[in-house]
Amino acid sequence: MQVLVTDPIDDAGLERLRAAGHGVETAYDIGDEALLNTITDVNALVVRSGTDVNEAVFEAASDLIIVGRAGIGVDNIDIDAATEHGVIVANAPEGNVRAAAEHTVAMTFAGARSIPQAHARLRTGEWAKSEYLGTEVNGKTLGVVGLGRVGQEVAKRLESLGMDLVAYDPYISEDRAERLGAELVEFDTCLERAEFLTVHTPLTSETAGMISTTELELMDGGYLINCARGGVVDEDALAAAVEDGVLDGAAVDVFADEPVAPDSALLSVDNIVVTPHLGASTEAAQENVATSIADQIDAAFAGAPVMNALNAPSVDESVFPRIRPYIDLAETAGKIAAQLLDGRISSVSVSYEGDIADEDVELATASALKGVFEPLEWQVNAVNAPQIAEERGIDVTESKRLQSDDFQSLVTVEVSNGDDQLAVSGTQFTGGEPRIVKIDGYRVDAVPHGKMLVARNADKPGVIGFIGSVLGEHNINIAGMFNARRDIEGGEALTIYNLDDSVPTDVVERLLADERMIDVRYLTLNGASDTK
Repeated sequence: MQVLVTDPIDDAGLERLRAAGHGVETAYDIGDEALLNTITDVNALVVRSGTDVNEAVFEAASDLIIVGRAGIGVDNIDIDAATEHGVIVANAPEGNVRAAAEHTVAMTFAGARSIPQAHARLRTGEWAKSEYLGTEVNGKTLGVVGLGRVGQEVAKRLESLGMDLVAYDPYISEDRAERLGAELVEFDTCLERAEFLTVHTPLTSETAGMISTTELELMDGGYLINCARGGVVDEDALAAAVEDGVLDGAAVDVFADEPVAPDSALLSVDNIVVTPHLGASTEAAQENVATSIADQIDAAFAGAPVMNALNAPSVDESVFPRIRPYIDLAETAGKIAAQLLDGRISSVSVSYEGDIADEDVELATASALKGVFEPLEWQVNAVNAPQIAEERGIDVTESKRLQSDDFQSLVTVEVSNGDDQLAVSGTQFTGGEPRIVKIDGYRVDAVPHGKMLVARNADKPGVIGFIGSVLGEHNINIAGMFNARRDIEGGEALTIYNLDDSVPTDVVERLLADERMIDVRYLTLNGASDTK
């Protein structure tokens, strides 16, 4: 088999491919046109972020089996085009977990003991021993925001050094947290109790700016460490909090814009330690991602499972057209259900009724989990979602029933927090049009796409008019709506609005201020931007 490598990777990966008997060609400065000419007889393509793997590449690569990204991000790879051409896309998300965790621990100590500042002054001839009184981590409380792969590794390391652990993560079970020695608490409580706070969440519309002035004030006298994603922490607010003494210090490895601007407020505060996104920059991490991709390429060539595949090439070609619409539908139902249920998810149940129950639906179930986990997990996909569920101690069940009372095929995703459950059901109408047909027991007919507002309210006259007026006052256009009630007249009703515009938090709060409103949730689906 022939492997083309167009971005530099560690030699260990190249050697592993050659040792397996594959031909390996490196072309690190290849242009777009030359790539199209070179890839015609290539079986595997290995890239990092420098190569644009677009539809034209897949059109030209008739023998291509797999594209391997030696790292995590795959923004430069057209995964939809890859799937259309039957090409596996795989990355190496695990290779730098240890490196990122160790850098976080290093930054914790650097901030607590002012190591970079003391080093810099000593290099200029100043013996500033009396000016740096450090803080020991032993006996202190570590708050972990996001108890995923990296967060868990950081927690293990710092817990072993004598720190008490509290954590905020709505997508992990209490049992799993307890096994890590952490107490699960609410977000504000985590900030209030943390003497050191480390952030490990992805950057999404929900997490962008989640720690700003108000949140930092809850950490009075603590230290904040962010080696996760720039933009999760408000940089100006963090700089001001340290400058004003609200926090004793901070350590930052990631920035909203990289390279960070020379006039960034974070660079001018003495008690903030900064590094240029070094979390994955270790020899071991680079070797790990290279050998991981090499192993996955070898597995793909052998027809074996590809552990970190980002699409679904293992489904039989004849079956895939029949289940493909339900893969997307299950993901969307999972995403809606997870955002409508309050509390930490402890279990997920996916059920199939009608014709779809006669198919191999493993990929659809994994896609439902992807929808459930996507808001707070890096690089979740239909392949690794079951593993994420296991890691987080979430029970997953799948059931089938060949009969369906009302639809030819029906997919239902139910999530539970241990006390309450919420189910979302969807189907495919004639012509391949997806519909959400039931939410929390309400019969609906909603188009699961774009920007949506889900409102539960007392079933009284004037409520829909009130909601429409508030949205209109804020220039939020309603593209479609569906109203339903589950109980008798005068009970509760649920209305779904498809919108052309995003809904700011203050609009949701104004709606909820009306005594007739029970709950209001704004959702974005299918990659919809949170702008007009």
